[in-house]
Amino acid sequence: MNIYRKGICILILGMLISCNSKTQKQEATQETAQSEYYSEPFRPQYHFSPEEKWMNDPNGMVYHKGVYHFFYQYYPEDIVWGPMHWGHATSKDLVTWEHKPIALYPDKHGLIFSGSAVVDFGNTSGFGTTDNPPLVAIFTYHLMAGEKAGRKDFQTQGIAYSLDNGDTWTKYEGNPVIGNDGIKDFRDPKVFWDTENSTWIMSLVAGDHLQIWSSDDLKSWSKRSEFGRDKGAHGGVWECPDLFKLKVGDTEEEKWVLLISINPGAPNGGSGTQYFVGEFDGEQFTTEQEDIKWLDWGTDNYAGVTYNVLPEDYYGDTYANDPKDERIFIGWMSNWTYARDTPTEKWRSAMTVPRTLSLEKNGEAYELYNYPIKAINKLLKPSEKKNLTITAEGSETISHDHFNQAEIRFVSSANDFGLTFGNEVNETLVLKMDSATQTFTLDRTKSGKTDFQEDFASVQEMPVPQLPEEEFEVRILMDHSSIELFLNGGQYVMTAQIFPNEFYDSLKIENFSGSEMLLKDFKVSKIRRVW
Repeated sequence: MNIYRKGICILILGMLISCNSKTQKQEATQETAQSEYYSEPFRPQYHFSPEEKWMNDPNGMVYHKGVYHFFYQYYPEDIVWGPMHWGHATSKDLVTWEHKPIALYPDKHGLIFSGSAVVDFGNTSGFGTTDNPPLVAIFTYHLMAGEKAGRKDFQTQGIAYSLDNGDTWTKYEGNPVIGNDGIKDFRDPKVFWDTENSTWIMSLVAGDHLQIWSSDDLKSWSKRSEFGRDKGAHGGVWECPDLFKLKVGDTEEEKWVLLISINPGAPNGGSGTQYFVGEFDGEQFTTEQEDIKWLDWGTDNYAGVTYNVLPEDYYGDTYANDPKDERIFIGWMSNWTYARDTPTEKWRSAMTVPRTLSLEKNGEAYELYNYPIKAINKLLKPSEKKNLTITAEGSETISHDHFNQAEIRFVSSANDFGLTFGNEVNETLVLKMDSATQTFTLDRTKSGKTDFQEDFASVQEMPVPQLPEEEFEVRILMDHSSIELFLNGGQYVMTAQIFPNEFYDSLKIENFSGSEMLLKDFKVSKIRRVW
């Protein structure tokens, strides 16, 4: 090799080494940046939370052209509730999210309270075209000046539209589209397209009951009926309605489900979400249900609503992530009793994991199940299953680097057992199943930081009378500041915030019965962070 060629080779080799070194440094810098992002104390690692400031109700959940849009009540100036905007994020899998600019700001009509969004696929509004149907947001205006003046008509309904798949929004010049005749709490419109009657249907709460409205064009609305003055729980104001149809199990039977959030009046205090199962004829919702049913028995699942199902085969097979007929729910993982007081500093509040809703019939009762969407499974790092046998009135303790970013899952027919998560500073989160009372309890009184509000340190109870006598699944998803428990595929669910000062690194499993207890396919899986 001549000197010139040798020099060229040395130069190229040096460049390659330099480039490789730069690439390694860039990757290391990116990894460091990622590890510092969303790393504040108690910051959820796989649940949705805003980058900073205050968040509450989910809003405007709509799927369009391969994109899941997620809007939410947002105050960009502080970590306590303030003048409401619509924050915005998007996802292709409901697991990883991209933060977007604020979508809707307050205007002369008021603050932007909760609501919904639809794809106006037939361009009934005239805001777009049939080739480029608009997204239309329907929301509540809250006029603070009216409220301060003692008026009762300060909440009205407005709309806005987007022609670029949610990137920018234009408010309708004819707002508000529904005025107010003097109802103090008149809000949270949830809209869907009624395929059987070819009309838009709006569920709207009015104090202690539901109103149903209809429209041909999303701009002119007519009130059709009312529901609920004499049904359900009435310990507080009704909020965030959602009306939709589900098949019953694997049968061809269909029922309509109505979600109603209520604050206060939930079974374990503060805010919670009840549901009704019945019929809807295009104008009226009716039910024979007499008992009160709760979507989630924990204290921290509120104001949840769902992504609408679009007309059958609307997108065909164009998008691999099309939800088809899956009914997907997301709730605000907090409670108005202490939402403003939780011990976070940069941001406040997170959302539940997205859940699939399904309707099952157990005996003569219809029950609404909610269970994590399948996409959550791709975050789980592989782990070994094993069978655990625990002697009568015995126990076994399992260690893990930390349970606060993990899934715990097993199958058992046991109905007298305890699960106690602990850490090095003697904080505990205690779960118990009691067959004598047919209850499941979650005790967070010694779980970590609890003294920021007097009602937070609670023992929450969930009746489980219809739990199968045979084997059922116990599935727990735990993040840095939350626990979500699902029994029997989501038949019974509890969601609760927790704020341990150190991560839980031990799990004590206790058998309270007089016979041997078997936990089949027991496994602990780490959950990958998404931020």
